Amino acid sequence: MALMEKKVEFELVLELPWMRQHEFLALNPAGTVPVMIMEDGLTLSGSYAIREYLEETNSDNPLLGKTAPARAEIRRLIDWFDVKFNEEVTSLLITEKIMKRFLKLGVPEASNIRCASINLKQHLKYIEYLAERRNWLGGDDISYADITAASHLSCIDYLGDVPWEDFLGAKDWYARIKSRPSFRPLLKDLIAGLPPVPHYKNLDF
Repeated sequence: MALMEKKVEFELVLELPWMRQHEFLALNPAGTVPVMIMEDGLTLSGSYAIREYLEETNSDNPLLGKTAPARAEIRRLIDWFDVKFNEEVTSLLITEKIMKRFLKLGVPEASNIRCASINLKQHLKYIEYLAERRNWLGGDDISYADITAASHLSCIDYLGDVPWEDFLGAKDWYARIKSRPSFRPLLKDLIAGLPPVPHYKNLDF
C-alpha cells in the first residue's frame, strides 16, 4: 500500500518464511518478511527499514508526517499497532485460526481466541477515539499509522472477527482506507482453502 501511495513501481513475490529456504535466508538471515530488493541489488529487510528508506528516498506523498512532532506521533502509532496490537490481537488470531491449521500444529486454543476478541474491542475503541479527533489516525493526512493499523485489521477482517457494527467510527475510518486505490488490490488476495467472509471485499461493507 505504501509503495502504491508513493507511486513506486514494484513486483510482488510470494515467500513462505516457515519454509526456511536457503535463497531467502541469504537475503534476510532473520527469515522474516517483508524484504525489498531494489534494481541495483540493495536489499532491505523489515517494515521499519523499508518505511524509512521509502520516506528518505521518495519525497512525493509523504507518509511519515511533515514535522518532527507529527513524525514522532506517527511512529508511536506504528509501534502501537505493530507491537501491542500484534501481540494482543493479530498474532493470537492468525496463529490459532490459520497457522495451526496449515502447519498442522493442533486445534485452536479457544482461550486465546477469546482473549484476542476482548483485546480487539479495546483497540477499536482507541481507533474511534483517534478517528473522532483527527482527519486520519496520525493527523491531517493519511500516513503509515493508517497503513499499519489497516494492515492488521485486514488480516482479522478476512476471518470475520471484527465487530464493525459495534464500532461505527472505526468502521467509517476503515471504509475510507478500503476505498483507496492503493488498498483495493490487497482485498483480492486469497488464502488457498480459506476464503474470506462475504463482506471482506466490499468497499462499503
